[in-house]
Amino acid sequence: MTGRSVSRRTLIGKATLGSIALGTGLSGFGLSNLARAEGAPHWSYEGPEGPDHWGALSPETAVCGRGERQSPVDLAGAGIDSGPDLAIAWQPFDASVEHNGHTLQVAAPGGTGSSLTLGGKTYAFLQFHFHHPSEHAVAGGRWPLEVHMVHKSEAGDLAVIGIFFRPGRENEMLGAVLAAAPRSKGKAPVSRAIDMNRFLPAAATTYRYAGSLTTPPCSEIVSWTVFREPIEASVGQIETFAQLFPMNARPLQQLFQRHITLDMF
Repeated sequence: MTGRSVSRRTLIGKATLGSIALGTGLSGFGLSNLARAEGAPHWSYEGPEGPDHWGALSPETAVCGRGERQSPVDLAGAGIDSGPDLAIAWQPFDASVEHNGHTLQVAAPGGTGSSLTLGGKTYAFLQFHFHHPSEHAVAGGRWPLEVHMVHKSEAGDLAVIGIFFRPGRENEMLGAVLAAAPRSKGKAPVSRAIDMNRFLPAAATTYRYAGSLTTPPCSEIVSWTVFREPIEASVGQIETFAQLFPMNARPLQQLFQRHITLDMF
């Protein structure tokens, strides 16, 4: 990654695009540790190892280039319907934050006891991490930041919660992560307990669809739940992340025959 700075004008412009996108729709995994399988090829967000070439990096990443359930996608055009029942059971935990070269990833060295239940299946919490700009879009508009909360079932499939950020008030939990985060590859403890519930929007409306990891190996094993309503982070907080990762979002993928549900119930 380069040390390019990101201007406030750019950030506010991206936020405006996101706001417009939400207004024009049915308004109201980049998963780095999992992608680092033993012997996995090196990849990046630009150049000869960038997203356009992920499918050719190795046999294990071939689905990145030929899959039909790839993520992220544009969420516009979702049909209003009830999705599988979702129950979130997140507990505060003592965390560490890792700069792994692709994102900032937060996990609990000793486990958290946190989980979610989706459609009657339980998924244990693994980690959360961030993308700038948001990976998912709505009618082409992207928010300046998106967090992914990654959960895994005993069978090995994943359920990921996506939440957008827009510029506004400082976000206490994001601030704790950024304050502890290494400025180059490495890991450090977060000085206060992380409560992921503080990331949840007030409104429970969500987009649901079947997709994939958004980083190599792009495995098509993810049930995505993306909250429609963004939460707030200060422009300074968003700039701090953007200076570390000027662009760590995969391009939008084709939807093919999949359907996206907007669950407002």
